Amino acid sequence: MSTSAPVPKTFNAEEADNLEDIEKQFAVKVVQHMQTYWSILEKVKGSSLRLTKIDDDIYEHLKKDFPDFDPAETIDEDKMKSKEGKERWRNFMMAYEKKVDDYNFGTMLRANPKWEYGQDETIFVPRMQFYAVEIARNRLGLNDWIYEQAQKEKAAKSSA
Repeated sequence: MSTSAPVPKTFNAEEADNLEDIEKQFAVKVVQHMQTYWSILEKVKGSSLRLTKIDDDIYEHLKKDFPDFDPAETIDEDKMKSKEGKERWRNFMMAYEKKVDDYNFGTMLRANPKWEYGQDETIFVPRMQFYAVEIARNRLGLNDWIYEQAQKEKAAKSSA
């Protein structure tokens, strides 16, 4: 159920114009998604958050297809984006083509759950990879520190 229109059959990505305005709009959407997710994590413990209606299915599928994946560890971007890594993730993601809106829309993912978003701490990934990784992190409470830190800062401001 993607909200975007299908790509025309005659479209050739290699010869397409790279329009600056389109790139800017895309970058704005990516940053908005990143900021929105961080803001949610500041207000709700990740361990109690649901990102999609099918989080349970996504989490079980991730554990089945990537049994060695440890959500607490830093993601090896080179391994993830290697030929083999791309193939494994493509197969994983295609299961959600008709189940998750914008499953392949570009999104920023923190390489490590202990880090905030930053230029050197993020990886550009399709949304479905973001969901899979962040659902796993949330299930294990690895993002709860963001909520706890925000609450401490909020309490410190109100007592000052």
